[in-house]
Amino acid sequence: MKQRHETEIKIAVRDAKELRWRLTELGFRPVMARHFESNYLFDFPDQRLRKARSLVRLRFAGDQGLLTYKGPPVQSTKYKIRPEIETHVEDGHLMREILLHMGLHEVFSYEKFRTIYAPRGKRDVAHAPQLVFDETPIGNYLELEGPQRWIDEVARQLGHSRKDYITESYAALYRMKCQLEGKTPGNMIFPKRES
Repeated sequence: MKQRHETEIKIAVRDAKELRWRLTELGFRPVMARHFESNYLFDFPDQRLRKARSLVRLRFAGDQGLLTYKGPPVQSTKYKIRPEIETHVEDGHLMREILLHMGLHEVFSYEKFRTIYAPRGKRDVAHAPQLVFDETPIGNYLELEGPQRWIDEVARQLGHSRKDYITESYAALYRMKCQLEGKTPGNMIFPKRES
């Protein structure tokens, strides 16, 4: 099996409406409409995955479950590059039970609303570079995933340069925001609304 590496960056989004307009102008089209995602990170009690700079994540998006392993990041100053193996799972709740029975524990959860875009002319969306717009409890972010040259070109077309690139995970960004605000970190979830 060939090991797949993901190469990605995040960019903070100040004006979501302007971003959507610009994406349309550049020929990006939504390939998955805005949807809610809940993500759960798992580790062993001794935190061996965190210590190895790896993670196991179970993601729920509607009825879809996605299990992901990410290995330690490859040394890079401008991009987040790391091995990634993922597969869709038929029953994410049963997969969670399997992970717990294997001795893993939920260590962090985070939520977001995500819209996935693909560049014009890409028919095989599964293997095309991807642009995603994430609305999170700590702000809105654009994620660009694909070849470095493509990331740089799309970022430039959107008015950004490498100085705007963020390579931290959502968990790290959340911890930094909590530290700045003097809050104790918990899970990065939206406030529950009274119904």
